[in-house]
Amino acid sequence: MLVTDSSTIKKLLVESKTIAIVGLSPREDAVSYRVASYLQEKGYRIVPVNPRAVDQLILGQQVYPSLESLPFPVDIVDVFRRSEFLPDVAADYLKMSTKPKAFWAQLGLFSQEALDMLEDAGVADIMMDRCIKVDHQMLVEDDTNLACEI
Repeated sequence: MLVTDSSTIKKLLVESKTIAIVGLSPREDAVSYRVASYLQEKGYRIVPVNPRAVDQLILGQQVYPSLESLPFPVDIVDVFRRSEFLPDVAADYLKMSTKPKAFWAQLGLFSQEALDMLEDAGVADIMMDRCIKVDHQMLVEDDTNLACEI
């Protein structure tokens, strides 16, 4: 179900520890990198997923080529891929051996097809077109300087 209520999102962010970020760029000027860096500074374990960067470390972390290749469970899958790729990422999410608590598509990203796939599979917490950094600042940190840095 598409989640929009603040209490559910806050609970998810407070209870989660590990976030796989699909499309995390190794470029420090990229929005995905800045958001991931913020989350890492707040204590989350960041797991980069980017098939074009598997030979690199991003934010000091090993990069994985796909969600299916992750050898450990994650709490949230946060996606920085264009909307037309969300159904592919949703399909990969559904193939994971241990299902994360939530599927999160960043600000500006939405796919009805991906949403339908995830809902049909029973995924309870789906966020789309939301910035995880802004939600964390607003709901967990209560920061007045909100910016997704796009």
